[in-house]
Amino acid sequence: MQKIKIIVSCLTVLLFINCDKKQDASTTENSIIPEITNLQKPWTRWWWMGSAVDSTNIKQNLIDLHKVGIGGVEIAPIYGAKGEEDNFIDYLSPKWMNMLSYTTKIADSLNMQVDLTLGTGWPYGGPQVTPKFAATKLITETYAVKKGETFKNTIEVSNEKDKKLASFNYLLAYGDNGEFIDLTSQVKDNTINWTAENANYNIIAVFTGKTRQQVKRAAPGGSGYTLDHYSTEALNQYVVPFDDALNGFDGNIRSIFNDSYEVYGTDFTPNFFEAFKTLRGYDLKPHLQLLLSTEDDDEANRIKSDYRETLSDLLLHDFDEPWTTWANKHNFKSRLQAHGSPGNLLDLYAAADIPECETFGSMPYDIPGLRREQEDIREGDADPVMLKFSSSAAHVAGKPLTSSETFTWLRDHFKVALSQTKPEVEDLFLNGVNHVFLHGTTYSPKRATWPGWKFYASVNFNPNLAIGEDENQLFNYIANCQALLQEGKPDNDVLLYYPIYDTWGSQLKNQLFFQFKIHSLKEWLHDTPFYNTGKLLMNTGYGVDFLSDNYLSKATFANGKIEVPGGAYKAIVVPNCDKMSLETLKQLIALKKEGATIIFEGLPSTIPGFNNYEARTTELKKLLADNANITDASDVISSLLAANIAPETLVNSGLKFIKRDVDGNKTYYLVNHTNKAISEFIPINGIYDHVAIINPNTGAFGNGSTKIENGKTLVQVSIKPGEALFLKTIASATETNWEYFNASSDAVALNEPWEVSFLRGGPSLPETKTIDSLQSWTTFNEASAHFSGTAQYTTTITISDENTDNWLLKLGDVRESAKIWVNDEFIGALWSNPFEIELGKLKQGENTLKVEVTNLSANRIRAKELRGEEWKIFYEINMVNKDYQKFDATLWQPMLSGILGPVTLTSLQKIN
Repeated sequence: MQKIKIIVSCLTVLLFINCDKKQDASTTENSIIPEITNLQKPWTRWWWMGSAVDSTNIKQNLIDLHKVGIGGVEIAPIYGAKGEEDNFIDYLSPKWMNMLSYTTKIADSLNMQVDLTLGTGWPYGGPQVTPKFAATKLITETYAVKKGETFKNTIEVSNEKDKKLASFNYLLAYGDNGEFIDLTSQVKDNTINWTAENANYNIIAVFTGKTRQQVKRAAPGGSGYTLDHYSTEALNQYVVPFDDALNGFDGNIRSIFNDSYEVYGTDFTPNFFEAFKTLRGYDLKPHLQLLLSTEDDDEANRIKSDYRETLSDLLLHDFDEPWTTWANKHNFKSRLQAHGSPGNLLDLYAAADIPECETFGSMPYDIPGLRREQEDIREGDADPVMLKFSSSAAHVAGKPLTSSETFTWLRDHFKVALSQTKPEVEDLFLNGVNHVFLHGTTYSPKRATWPGWKFYASVNFNPNLAIGEDENQLFNYIANCQALLQEGKPDNDVLLYYPIYDTWGSQLKNQLFFQFKIHSLKEWLHDTPFYNTGKLLMNTGYGVDFLSDNYLSKATFANGKIEVPGGAYKAIVVPNCDKMSLETLKQLIALKKEGATIIFEGLPSTIPGFNNYEARTTELKKLLADNANITDASDVISSLLAANIAPETLVNSGLKFIKRDVDGNKTYYLVNHTNKAISEFIPINGIYDHVAIINPNTGAFGNGSTKIENGKTLVQVSIKPGEALFLKTIASATETNWEYFNASSDAVALNEPWEVSFLRGGPSLPETKTIDSLQSWTTFNEASAHFSGTAQYTTTITISDENTDNWLLKLGDVRESAKIWVNDEFIGALWSNPFEIELGKLKQGENTLKVEVTNLSANRIRAKELRGEEWKIFYEINMVNKDYQKFDATLWQPMLSGILGPVTLTSLQKIN
């Protein structure tokens, strides 16, 4: 038996903090965390494979999700499993609608909610989309005609694949003498006979073409063309089946969902030229040759900018806004992923009731012990500036929720540990997300053999997998965070103007259809003045939201603040930008004259677009010259400080943060993603009598130790790498004080033998084994190398110290989560870094330590494939690995499993 004797030497090894009463924040009457409802819990995208669902398994799936802490599901019908064809249900058929109705009833009985993708797979489309309303592209054919020659041609598209669906619009002639002739009226039965009398001509035929894109990953009954997303008429036709099918579901479906914009190559709509003239103020036809030019020419780029802006306007005003209106008419909310759209993401996100961002792949963190094996990851796209587009839209427009598609392809299938999810979701919270959707959970019936039905993209949060053993710990953490991050309103001070015209006005490799995608940030975001200024502000400690021209036009100045529909701010910062509309500049000048703090990093030099641009640029320059108080700031941070707008200097400690305002009190979310413990008094702006500290992982809370210095409140905290805390200013102290501890001894290693017994999992339970030193259980024998599930580690320790009231147990390297008992009393669960827990007082003499450890499902999948058992039985893409290649687990090595250690025990001394 291990004998632990602690010599009290008052070594300040590390400052530990806790509170004297650990509580379940979701159930304790006097908890400072708001009551947890289904809205605060994480939700999940629920893949219905082949819509082969039935009432028995719907009910069981929902019960399983409810038990682990899921608050709602988003039904997403997709392709099915082979051998299940007789069970497929056609989308929107009476049987399908019965299953939807049953789902909403069961969800309601479990206090869960249901969202619905308005279609199958993605993007929007289906059998009701006729070619007339299908996604559209601009097709042009060019002919050269010399002076004196007769142009006698059949006017048709040259690509055989386009001929069936393309329709002729215009025939336009451009002379080398500058002459423009519209020859459209001279085209008869698709032919023309015309002589070039005055010059050499370049003749362009314009056609309305179709992209021919089909719905991706469609479910039975959902195949068809992708919808034209620039047309209200097309949208109105698309929703006709839903008007009937969803009649009576008012209030039973929380919101309808539209996934990321993956309508490819769609740069046109049948009425585009008419819309362009209305929106941009001039006829595009005389300038089409410039539009199609491949030269990096100023006027050509101006026309391209107008073209791109018109696509953005059509998507916003003729599709996204009417879509939300349609949803609200049916008493549904709308939830939209705007990224990937060919338009201003801020306005497009704001068109929905719930803007939604997305993360894809794995991000790097400096947290000690956090594993990021290169062979298992996709490099991530969770850029904090990109994430803020969705939350900024919500904050500025006054939308209380920002959701996220979370953990998509975080690592390869069956290889994602709960510890690896925590910093990823924390970065979402830190950038304004407060409504997490997992990506995702696959409906799987009892008849499906393990591992059940699986969607092709990782991560699969299915309770039947080994990750399901402790995933409720992650979900409880998310719920506690979201309860606090949904409370009150955002509390950011600075609006950063987003100069989209600088992007639209660039050549962009001649792309008329330019998508603002999360996977191509180098093309439109990284290293721009906007990006660099945003990072500077955030890293300095300023709370920032982004502002579009549209929402800037709605801004007013009152009570010393710049007010937008969603809240009030202290300043607008305009990053260096070349192009700015007259309307935007006039609004900024007007706000500044009223007393608003407007900081220009640089002054614009021209207006965007082509129409009358020379005269309007002259007017812009005169405006700047006539307003001497509009100057560029050499240092934006100094300018903010001069305006008495102070950052949160707590960032100097290395902590990340976001804050909210709750009726004048402040809630700070603090996260340590560094490689060191941060133990100090940290400053928060303002003077407060009481500040509560909340551990969102355990629900523990208590009054923090504070002091006032230089007009700020300093709060004593200690946050280890990988940990997070909330600070909440409160009017009166809670009944509980936060406890502060010092390590009063060196850590002592537990080196005695462990008994390892296998409790739950498969493919079979290995025999119990006693080990003298900690090692991966995959080294025991073949059965343990193939095992995925839970094993119990048991040892006995002897305590001879009588004075220690709290002991810190460190498990070291854990693969992958653990539950701890001492003397058969449950102490808690460990699922993320750091894998350590306070045990409280241990009795004199022998204490039994039991640790249940759960690994991942990877080893069991590997064993299954080594035995030649086929489980990848799905249509369409079937199963792929992180690189979208054939999934083959036989190529893997066994993943380390169990407690790898070192395991140590440290005595703690209370210091307050």
